[in-house]
Amino acid sequence: MESKKNENYHDQQNIHNVRKMRDVLDTLPGFCKQFFRGITEYTSTRTRLAYAYDIRVFFEYLHERNPYCAKMDISEYPISVLEHITREDIEEYLEYLSYYEKDGQIYTNDERGKKRKLSSLRSFYNYFFQSELIKNNPAVLVPLPKLHDKEIIRLDADEVAILLDQAEDGVNLTKAQKRYHQATKTRDIAILTLLLGTGIRVSECVGLDISDVDFKNDGIKIRRKGGYEAVVYFGDEVEEALMDYMEERRHIIPLSGHENAFFLSMQNRRMSVRAVENMVKKYASTVTSLKKITPHKLRSTYGTSLYRETGDIYLVADVLGHKDVNTTKKHYAALEDERRRSAANKVRLREKKDE
Repeated sequence: MESKKNENYHDQQNIHNVRKMRDVLDTLPGFCKQFFRGITEYTSTRTRLAYAYDIRVFFEYLHERNPYCAKMDISEYPISVLEHITREDIEEYLEYLSYYEKDGQIYTNDERGKKRKLSSLRSFYNYFFQSELIKNNPAVLVPLPKLHDKEIIRLDADEVAILLDQAEDGVNLTKAQKRYHQATKTRDIAILTLLLGTGIRVSECVGLDISDVDFKNDGIKIRRKGGYEAVVYFGDEVEEALMDYMEERRHIIPLSGHENAFFLSMQNRRMSVRAVENMVKKYASTVTSLKKITPHKLRSTYGTSLYRETGDIYLVADVLGHKDVNTTKKHYAALEDERRRSAANKVRLREKKDE
């Protein structure tokens, strides 16, 4: 068996997802394997795993609420079970998703959660319908829930400065947090500065290897959603923060299998997404109690700053790694409107007459 030492973060994540996927497939009807094989070419392991979880919730609902489906174990369902499902069944399923309990835990879904689960179900039904393995496609008859636009939460310029100051001096941290602050502050400043100065995703940040950081050209090589590689360039502030951390990093002996990781935890392992999320939350809570700041909000902060500075929505889309510029436009619609309004007084038709 090949050593994990030769696998990068993204390879390890894919292996983890594949293993999880096998466990979930064991709990699903046998015909589901055909669907997941069929979508392998154009989906990531993470997307397929998310689909599998969503579809499992659907079958668990049917097993609990549908008299026909309750007669047999989920793993024994034939593909013909899909023919017994009506549009009304799926509409009731969406209502059920608002609030349900499983293994003593409560689950809730808002419009976004319901839309994702219905989208998964539509893809599932579409595959078998287009393969002519079922004659009816009730999922396509159910409209996707209408989403209400959410205000984009981002840090203001002064809040960005305060956040970085907090990471540097730790004045408002708790006593317990201050105990570890000295040991982690250079790393924490480097991560926060990198997220705020490039807009990369938290998964792209923790996935960085030492060889991915090029100080000569001030760029980092990252793996984007969808698996393709891209180079993102950084400015002087990011360079300084990364170099300060790299100086510390040279004196750390990583655990076996984590030698290539750029950012290390206090246990000398590659940092996890959850660890970065908790770190951002720790510092952000000392800056603002009204905004729930996550690494994704730091990405939005960068996108907002870049758009305000350049006015180029296509550049923002490219740097953030959005495949469709409409995604970017949707996120920064308020800023687009702000720029359009500012155009109203840019062109003067006649000079004002002196009074």
